[in-house]
Amino acid sequence: MTQRPRSTVLRDARRIVVKVGSSLVTNEGRGLDEGAIGEWCRQLAALVRDGREVVMVSSGAIAEGMKRLGWRTRPHEVHELQAAAAVGQMGLAQMYETKLRQNNLGSAQVLLTHADLADRERYLNARSTLVTLLAHGVVPVINENDTVVNDEIKFGDNDTLGALVANLVEADALVILTDQKGLYTADPRKDASATFVHEAVAGDPALEAMAGGAGSSLGRGGMITKILAAKRAAASGASTVIAWGREQDALLRLAAGEAIGTLLVAQTAKHQARKRWMADHLQMRGAVTVDNGAAAKLRAEGKSLLPIGMTAVEGDFSRGDVIAVRDPAGAELARGLANYSSAEARLLCRKPSGQIESLLGYVAEPEMVHRDNMVLMQKA
Repeated sequence: MTQRPRSTVLRDARRIVVKVGSSLVTNEGRGLDEGAIGEWCRQLAALVRDGREVVMVSSGAIAEGMKRLGWRTRPHEVHELQAAAAVGQMGLAQMYETKLRQNNLGSAQVLLTHADLADRERYLNARSTLVTLLAHGVVPVINENDTVVNDEIKFGDNDTLGALVANLVEADALVILTDQKGLYTADPRKDASATFVHEAVAGDPALEAMAGGAGSSLGRGGMITKILAAKRAAASGASTVIAWGREQDALLRLAAGEAIGTLLVAQTAKHQARKRWMADHLQMRGAVTVDNGAAAKLRAEGKSLLPIGMTAVEGDFSRGDVIAVRDPAGAELARGLANYSSAEARLLCRKPSGQIESLLGYVAEPEMVHRDNMVLMQKA
């Protein structure tokens, strides 16, 4: 892959996930920083006016809860961390809602766990919700659902969640705002020879060696979690910028192409990454056979597969599984993500999309397999 000039990576990004850490959101634990959150919301609004879609992944619930409960140090017991998160999440959501509304933007609170994103059906449901919110100009404010998780609350960090969300919504870029300028070759507080890393390839093993060190007493991150998050985001084609959250107009300047922070460039294009994953899928749970008309449209026009074009369903699969699409002769024509289970697909065969709701009682998507979630396996 030919690497694009740095100035174009964020400038051309249309869908951006922004992650901010606990120390920034709560001003090092002194309570929610109304001014800082207001500034980020102002910039998010400007990006939306510029035609971008933005998602905010915000830490801070536990830190805000600790402040409201009068706790000076982060507790170790999981139930106490969950209690702090439950208390703090109220204030965090209210603050973002207020500041985004002041900038004429709607907001939505979305709480996720890693389990939500590991289960394919829940993953697709979360994706559909977020994409719908973005289509309506609403900014989703996402946090980990700390009131119900266990291992993640002890060892996880929202840097990872930011990367998972970037993959979930197929973002072009992930911006991690932190209390550091970016990545150095070593800890500049301990090594006077440390130099700043302006740009590198996401996933380069050398980056992990540079990024040692634990997080603050408020968060659980550190630079290593950001490096690993960039590596994860790159798997779906999203490049990552790690930048100082107090930098004046950081988001707007990045979107204009200015070199701020450390850019970790994804080496695989967004659509190529997902389609390569589908093409390489070894374990498919089933298949659908299509008629000649549907096969021709898939081959020649790259159309989505509609239920009306299906003639038969094989196997036992769930929504979100990778399935084969076969032509009338039985040859594998394409692979893609099923929007309906095998049982539902059997009911939908030869039926127009307008009848989906009457047949199933709900509509997930009008297509059985959307063209964005499909890769052709052979040419005409």
